Amino acid sequence: MANDKISLNALIEEAEAAKLSLNAYLLPQSAAELEITEEELLAKMAQMLKVMEEAAAYGLTGVRSHSGLTGGSALKLQNAAAQPGFNKLLGALATDAVTYAIAVSECNAAMGRIVAAPTAGAAGVLPGVLLALKKHCNLTEEQLARALVVAGQIGLVIAARASLAGAVGGCQAECGSAAAMAAGAAVDALGGTPAQAGTAVSIVFKNMLGLVCDPVAGLVEVPCIKRNGGAAVQALLAAEMALAGIGSFIPADEAIDAMKWVGDSMPCALRETAGGGLAQTPTALAWAKAWFERE
Repeated sequence: MANDKISLNALIEEAEAAKLSLNAYLLPQSAAELEITEEELLAKMAQMLKVMEEAAAYGLTGVRSHSGLTGGSALKLQNAAAQPGFNKLLGALATDAVTYAIAVSECNAAMGRIVAAPTAGAAGVLPGVLLALKKHCNLTEEQLARALVVAGQIGLVIAARASLAGAVGGCQAECGSAAAMAAGAAVDALGGTPAQAGTAVSIVFKNMLGLVCDPVAGLVEVPCIKRNGGAAVQALLAAEMALAGIGSFIPADEAIDAMKWVGDSMPCALRETAGGGLAQTPTALAWAKAWFERE
């Protein structure tokens, strides 16, 4: 499973050797690759954050998808969490991350404007985590913009070594990659070391390896939307473990390579074709039949 295209491990080692945070090391490199200034790159990231916030806000209006299959879940969770007697089993930060992640995914299902991070089907994970950190950890816009630079570089490594597409690698390649991007970005934004960011990436893939892509009727709604919420929690879990000093026996590059191997080994039915998994349950098949007849 060796792959020499791009190495996250190498970037981490270089940042550690330079005694820089991952975002400080990657920012000038990323700006140079795009042939823009660092200030221009951060401005682009700030604009993406604005779109993420707008997508979450739209999702929290209770908007429903054209199919009518999904919508309103983010608003329902937000309203429930606001009640004094509601037990936030995940804690306030994680509950908000799930709420935002679902909201952005519901915005996507309703054909709203989102940031593919890295894909539309996984668009809620990174905003969910970052917006929750902004609310609960008082992160500034610049810190979040720099976190997006880190997330983007992690995504580039995954794309080069494996895939970001559910049709190629299952949902481990979509929600799994989004969670890895969010976990590494969160660690960096909260002051973790480059090595800890890499650990968070590895932990995510350990926990999400083998996740299939099985959209009901081929729509990016069920189980995709709730899966975004679950992936946001996986990202927070990995980030917290890494920040606590817990290491990973498997390095990030090798975890990504393992994801590719598993994706390549998946049958076609479990890679976005709606030919297996939840998409082939009796309830899903009956709904899909009625949907296609109406349409």
